[in-house]
Amino acid sequence: MKKQIINNTKQLKFLVFSASLRKDSLNTQLAKLAVKAIEKNGGIADYATMNEFDCPSMNQDLEVDDFQPDGAKEFRKRILANDAFIICSPEYNGSMPGLLKNTIDWVSRFRPQPFNEHHALLMSASPSMAGGNKALWSLRMPLEHLGTRVYPNMFSLAMAHKAFTPEGSIADETLQQRFETNLVAFMNLVEAAKNYPCIKKSWVEFLGEKTDLATERVE
Repeated sequence: MKKQIINNTKQLKFLVFSASLRKDSLNTQLAKLAVKAIEKNGGIADYATMNEFDCPSMNQDLEVDDFQPDGAKEFRKRILANDAFIICSPEYNGSMPGLLKNTIDWVSRFRPQPFNEHHALLMSASPSMAGGNKALWSLRMPLEHLGTRVYPNMFSLAMAHKAFTPEGSIADETLQQRFETNLVAFMNLVEAAKNYPCIKKSWVEFLGEKTDLATERVE
């Protein structure tokens, strides 16, 4: 018996993108599948490509007259325009792609810092037996450090080069159901956080250190 998916998302908006620049990326396929699931279950998907968020190498010497790369500006704008974001990340040498970490570093320089208190769901697809899961664990660290509420249940699609049907869905029916059920559970959490907020707490970086303008990160 299939687990019933409950839809009470009330037109939430989700930024969805793949952290790969490759045209035929498996993670891009997974991101597009997430868009379909969001729309099927009553949400609004804002689909983006990593090309829109790509930035030059992080260098604080470039931060003259409030300079920010266009990719960082676009990523910040899309984070703030949506209720939550979903990243489908490939795994490069047991970690996240460098270009994604580089973009996160640039965006973290904005004030107010845009990742703080935003919800995120992390997914991956890989030909490996682990499905790129190591990339997601490494990606959690900077996002949670910046105050992002990363959903505990990540989704990694193993043997992804053989996992998709020609129509773009996951061929294994059980995996397809797990994928959608997990995504809808995340949508419901975002809906609850948006419409039934609990007491908010300040995000404090390096709690206990001596305060200094160079390190102050209280939002």
